Amino acid sequence: MSGAYYLRRLGYALVTLFIIMTLNFVIFRLMPGDPVSLIMSPDFTPEMRQLLRERYGLDKPMLTQYFLYLKSMITFDFGRSFITRQPVLGELLARLPNTLLLLGTSFVLNVIIGIVLGIQMAKRQGSRIETAVTGVSLFFNAMPSFFVGLLLLLVFGYFWPVFPIRGTMSVPPPTGFWPVVLDRIYHLILPVTAVSLSGFGSWYLYTRNNVVGALGQDYVLTARAKGLTQREVLYRHAFRSVLPPIVTLVFLSLPGLITGAVITESIFSLYGVGRYLVDATLQQDYPVVQGCFFIIAVAVLVCNLLADLVYGLVDPRIRLR
Repeated sequence: MSGAYYLRRLGYALVTLFIIMTLNFVIFRLMPGDPVSLIMSPDFTPEMRQLLRERYGLDKPMLTQYFLYLKSMITFDFGRSFITRQPVLGELLARLPNTLLLLGTSFVLNVIIGIVLGIQMAKRQGSRIETAVTGVSLFFNAMPSFFVGLLLLLVFGYFWPVFPIRGTMSVPPPTGFWPVVLDRIYHLILPVTAVSLSGFGSWYLYTRNNVVGALGQDYVLTARAKGLTQREVLYRHAFRSVLPPIVTLVFLSLPGLITGAVITESIFSLYGVGRYLVDATLQQDYPVVQGCFFIIAVAVLVCNLLADLVYGLVDPRIRLR
């Protein structure tokens, strides 16, 4: 792929980011209610109210607020939360490791299990094991993660209490590097299992259906006629041809690692980004919501660019002059 193509894609991404930032600013200003009123005490004097509005820049003209907002987003200076009075970036960075541990582990498990099962079951199409695996995948895919999480809490936290039911660390926390690592893993087993069970089915079904379709194509029949082994036909021809859409799905799913699993984090009382974003939206906490949406938008655009870059690596047929 040529450098001009990537420059055009980068330009489109920057324009898209600018539009998203503008909508992000306008939408929350059009919402009913005054966010400052949520944090004002009835005992505040008019002078104190005015000082508070000045502190958050809400006394300035809307156009001035807009330019200050653009500057703060570009410099990743998201200001302070209306509710907690803490720097937004600091709170995001404090919560992000928990969300990445939960969703990152679940994402890797979902992709590996789903793709491997999809490839293996595609070559066993019509067999009993393929029918059983597809049925189980459809069953768990139809179940929301929060329901799976509640079932796991009921079984392994109440009837058979072998795993902790809340938090990411024991209280008091253990001392030493490996005890801390093992304690974190111990607390993440149930939430990771809940997200993985409800998520691997979509990857399995997508991979299986695409590989089954590829196995019926003429170039696969030609490869078999040449005497290639089943493994070579499956991986070098069938799976290689369906790899680009799978790569797209992988990169488009990556920003979800930042947004967090809101309900799962709530069920297991995890200190994550998902709960933080939802609470901020309900409380009209502009700095938090704008900062989160900006980071999510940047992550989506970066992942799209990376997907374009990887296309040429996974499939030599994709080239641009």
